[in-house]
Amino acid sequence: MSAATILVADDDAAIRTVLNQALSRAGYQVRITSNATTLWRWVSSGEGDLVITDVVMPDENAFDLLPRIKKARPDLPVLVMSAQNTFMTAIKASERGAYDYLPKPFDLTEMLGIIARALAEPKQRERPMREDGADNMPLVGRSAAMQEIYRVLARLMQTDLTLMITGESGTGKELVARALHDYGKRRNGPFVAINMAAIPRDLIESELFGHEKGAFTGAQTRSAGRFEQAEGGTLFLDEIGDMPMDAQTRLLRVLQQGEYTTVGGRIPIRTDVRIVAATNKDLKSVINQGLFREDLFYRLNVVPLRLPSLRDRAEDIPDLIRHFARQVEREGLPAKRFDAGALEALKAYSWPGNVRELENLIRRLTALYPQDVFTRETIENELRTDNQEEVRMAQGDPVRDVTIAQAVEENMRRYFSSFGDGLPPEGLYQRVLQEMEHPLILAALTATRGNQIRAAELLGLNRNTLRKKIRELGISVYRSPRLN
Repeated sequence: MSAATILVADDDAAIRTVLNQALSRAGYQVRITSNATTLWRWVSSGEGDLVITDVVMPDENAFDLLPRIKKARPDLPVLVMSAQNTFMTAIKASERGAYDYLPKPFDLTEMLGIIARALAEPKQRERPMREDGADNMPLVGRSAAMQEIYRVLARLMQTDLTLMITGESGTGKELVARALHDYGKRRNGPFVAINMAAIPRDLIESELFGHEKGAFTGAQTRSAGRFEQAEGGTLFLDEIGDMPMDAQTRLLRVLQQGEYTTVGGRIPIRTDVRIVAATNKDLKSVINQGLFREDLFYRLNVVPLRLPSLRDRAEDIPDLIRHFARQVEREGLPAKRFDAGALEALKAYSWPGNVRELENLIRRLTALYPQDVFTRETIENELRTDNQEEVRMAQGDPVRDVTIAQAVEENMRRYFSSFGDGLPPEGLYQRVLQEMEHPLILAALTATRGNQIRAAELLGLNRNTLRKKIRELGISVYRSPRLN
């Protein structure tokens, strides 16, 4: 059997040389060109078993050429490379029929693996095309971490696979879910989102599945649930870890059998909805606590997608700033710039609130500060005012090296020494446990600036349990007026 022939088109001579050598060593026949015209001549004449092409070439954009290639030779795999590493680049490559997309600089080992798979299983892929500009991109960033997110989403667009999105608060889980819907095959259907943590637990089943008239006190009319509202589209289940057990059982039935019943109803209702779930919790830990069904987890976790924190993709901050700055300009606020020092200060910050915190900061700075250019001093003062605790921890305060056990031991020694030669009153064990709760919960709330959801996660408590303890202990919850 003769070796496969790979057609390579790239206007960069160095990349042509590298690919020619690497592919030849791997046993392939290679034909190299610097332009789209020659590539199209080869393809239209029936040459080649696989194409590797750059997007931007001197005579034609590969995205304009791809539809012609797929029409002429639908089973010819095309691998697209690009230095324009944006979300829309990955989506356009997928929609126009590319077998896969690789951002530059690429990994040769990964590329060879993709080529081997493509040649073993050539597939015809027809995509409806969209013409979306850079300003309309739902996801922003060119870092390696975001490139992998784009590639996974591009592969999932034309499927109905259930997706589980995980990541810290503020990383953009709903944005990813919405992008998957808006650029996928269900784009003409509704996108419906529900946050489990924001709805009283006794109402979640009714919110999800709807209820019949008279199903419970106050149910005076029939009400459609989110599944009915999302029919034919996508249902985004945010904070899925907060879903109560009864609702989990109902959801499992939907995933297993494709049907549900309303609260108070008896007739099963068939449903055609794509499920995307999200959480910032460690669901394996929640399962171990007996608060989440393991079988439901595996039904939801068909395709896991972990979103990176902003501190893990700090190189994306300049792009994100430009994106948010354009948004606030369109809303009528003045144009602002950030000098090099300001950008360095923003990239060095730990961003506990992730992209959401950065967006809030840009809006606040633009609205409240008169200067046209922000400097390092302005940024550092603003961050210090808003996040003194986070800045102190990020700068390596020695308290980070003190364990909880050491802190408790040191304070207990002081407590015992206060009695001189005597001993404290009996019942000390229970007293210590009770009295530690107040400062512990207060410290967690202070560290999360009054965000009870994040504080509950930090403490490993259910949010309702935390609320109960706040009431019982008479803790006054602090909320920063600077944050949304």
